[in-house]
Amino acid sequence: MYAVVKGPESRAGHAPVPEEASFFGIDFALGTTMPHLPISRVVDGDAAIPDATHRSFRLAGSSWHIPDYDNAEAFVRRLVREEIVVPDRLVTEVARGAALAVSERTVQRHFLAATGLPHGAVRQIDRARHAALRLKEGMPIRDVVDRLGFYDQPHLTRSMRRYVGRGPADLRGADQVEPLSLLYKTGPEPRV
Repeated sequence: MYAVVKGPESRAGHAPVPEEASFFGIDFALGTTMPHLPISRVVDGDAAIPDATHRSFRLAGSSWHIPDYDNAEAFVRRLVREEIVVPDRLVTEVARGAALAVSERTVQRHFLAATGLPHGAVRQIDRARHAALRLKEGMPIRDVVDRLGFYDQPHLTRSMRRYVGRGPADLRGADQVEPLSLLYKTGPEPRV
């Protein structure tokens, strides 16, 4: 049994999956922080959670039962109630495009400190995710370029290789066998 807090990733990568392994994870919304765990420790990596057994683990000084599909919501509610995870209001507001009464530089510094990634990188990752979705749906590459505001096809290709791990033509192939974990739970399409 192995339990970790996985941090945000600045680029695509491969995750080894041993045979007969099973996984369970909870993906938190952008801007959700763990005050007891500095974001710098987990960006492009993870932090092991000590004393994990098949029944429980220790997190922030408390014992926790291993969550499953049936009790994940109750598990997250307890994390929030005990302030193990805390939503960052400014990041949430910025992500939804709200106008803020602080300078752009303040927003940039706060966003980086809270999420571990610059706001521009998060926007680029989101745009690459949406491009991958549109391509998987069969949208022509030139339409994806235009719709999502890429400068040209090479710009789209570079962005997708960096953030999705594959180029546009790779996603259109019918014989693709590797899953794309970035493609779940995307937000609204980015504004161009």
